[in-house]
Amino acid sequence: MEFTAKQLAHILNGRVEGDENAKVSSFAKIEHGKAGQLCFFANPKYEQYVYTSKASILLVNESFEPKQPVAPTMIRVADAYSAIATLLKYVSDQKKSHRRYRGCFCHIAFSAKIGKKVYVGDYTRIGAKCRIGDGCHIADHVSVGDGTVIGSNCIIYPGVRIYPGMVIGNNVILHANCVIGSDGFGNAPQPDGTWEKIEHLGNVIIGNNVEIGANTTVDRAEMESTIIGNGVKIDNLCQIAHNVVVGDNTVMAAQTGIAGSTKIGKNCILAGQVGIVGHLTIADNTTVAAKTGVIGHVKESGRTLFGTPAIDHRTYMRSYALFKRAGENR
Repeated sequence: MEFTAKQLAHILNGRVEGDENAKVSSFAKIEHGKAGQLCFFANPKYEQYVYTSKASILLVNESFEPKQPVAPTMIRVADAYSAIATLLKYVSDQKKSHRRYRGCFCHIAFSAKIGKKVYVGDYTRIGAKCRIGDGCHIADHVSVGDGTVIGSNCIIYPGVRIYPGMVIGNNVILHANCVIGSDGFGNAPQPDGTWEKIEHLGNVIIGNNVEIGANTTVDRAEMESTIIGNGVKIDNLCQIAHNVVVGDNTVMAAQTGIAGSTKIGKNCILAGQVGIVGHLTIADNTTVAAKTGVIGHVKESGRTLFGTPAIDHRTYMRSYALFKRAGENR
């Protein structure tokens, strides 16, 4: 797609500084920008590239004051980082083609109810009594179990497995090979040293505007539901165990694992390779740094945790300074 600076300013509620007829047809990082491309400047560490960029258009914050001449046409916006996210979403939405399609080799149960303009790829199976909302795109090799409910405008990428009885909201994105509703890891020890499998009869409920990454697993509950709140964003290769509740707008980076029956609050940030043991409650607005292991309740909202076992990040950094020096003095 091609845009002029004037068109972009209209889309982003910005103002043009330079040639309003300057045109772009692709995007690039500010250090790689060429003619015909749009870049953005939001991090002061990259200011040097503003003055050497060969891009045609540059998104900048309204408050930015150049120290040298700037060659690209600038579009000033309230927040350049948010503006580029808005623009990328706008372009992506324009490219989407909501159309009805049924792959030659798909199987849709007679009792399933499929909404308008739903795409169903080859070798995809939609089970009995499923309900699929309008505008969904269900790619090839997807399995949707019996009785599952999927809202409108969802994107389900190839290889996704959705077990029977799951509930998925509107505008949900499930990336390739993620699994929704597999049995939790529940086994009861027996007197003879063996383990008896505990059947899981609950389901998974996923809210609206959720994105779940490739090869991530969300286990079904033993009873009741595993719940993923509205606006949650989960990265690739994460594990959400049975009966976990993840609060609205919490984000979770790759290789994070949450053990069973833990409740994560709203607006939390879990960095990569975080581990949280079972049956805990994590307060709203908690930030857990990468490779942190949480073994106790977090009762106070807004804390940042680091280390294994997790402690306050400021305490951890002071402790780290001490044991680092101890090692150097040996």
